[in-house]
Amino acid sequence: MFETHRAASRYRLRLHRARSVILSPSELVEIRAAQRTFEGAYIRTSLSQFSFALIVLKIFTSEFYSIGALFAVYGAGVLGVSAFRRMQGNRQFFSEVGDDGLSRKRFRTSGNVVIILTALSVMAYVCLLVLTLRLDA
Repeated sequence: MFETHRAASRYRLRLHRARSVILSPSELVEIRAAQRTFEGAYIRTSLSQFSFALIVLKIFTSEFYSIGALFAVYGAGVLGVSAFRRMQGNRQFFSEVGDDGLSRKRFRTSGNVVIILTALSVMAYVCLLVLTLRLDA
């Protein structure tokens, strides 16, 4: 996250550094589609979780505050996953120059992002189930 300058020098596309590359129209379309599809979906999901948390906190009684807080934390987690996905997405379009000076181009799937989001969602659902069962007691 704080390695912006180093990353811009390390990633290359058609022998140009990432910060100075001029993309073709088809490459721009591809990058924009990926941003709309993936980054936009994560941002919309986190905004909807924040909105639902606000509704729970405003409308319901204090017994439901823990559920509202859970949705707010889940929204923050999805927002964090979105930032991680964006960082990982840079590696899909650019090739990386290693320490040995050789250029490497590897396609990396988003499996690690899916695993993180799945674990976050399962933990949130378990917490929601526990909090809901505590309401009856």
